[in-house]
Amino acid sequence: MSDDVALILDDTQETMQKGIGHLESELTKIRAGKANPQMLEGITVDYYGASTPIGQVANVTVIDARTIGIQPWEKNMLQPIERSIIAANIGINPQNDGVLIRLFLPPLTEERRRELVKRVNGEGEQSKVAIRNIRREAIEQIKKLQKDGLSEDVAKDAEKNIQDLTDRYISLIDKHLAAKEKEIMTV
Repeated sequence: MSDDVALILDDTQETMQKGIGHLESELTKIRAGKANPQMLEGITVDYYGASTPIGQVANVTVIDARTIGIQPWEKNMLQPIERSIIAANIGINPQNDGVLIRLFLPPLTEERRRELVKRVNGEGEQSKVAIRNIRREAIEQIKKLQKDGLSEDVAKDAEKNIQDLTDRYISLIDKHLAAKEKEIMTV
């Protein structure tokens, strides 16, 4: 029976780690005033009928602290890439010079920084809810095992371990949020 408990704990930790990974990827998409090619992750372009990420049809580089350059490998991809960026509504208008698409990031105003911090906190809250749901599911599995003959002491220890895992991952989320907020609010 303790093998089942260990399996549940391992699965819980692995799932919580995936939740943290998702939070990290979402936070990289929120711009903090500096140009970052990861801002374009998740934006796809129609490439001969297939929906393809921009990074697979063009070279995406940071030209300077406030400019991203996108150089398509085929010239006929300039318009579709430009349309995809506009459709993604990331708050940046692409500048097309016939060879290269430039994305100029305007300096963030105080009001916009506060909006971004709210968005970051929203992402963090979603991650915390996900972690708590994982905890709830794991505790339900432990209680099910307890009905099937698992001793009460082992079940209580397992529930304590699950709660410790939850607390650890919630504090990790708080650290990520604090770091991103500091990055956004730094002028």
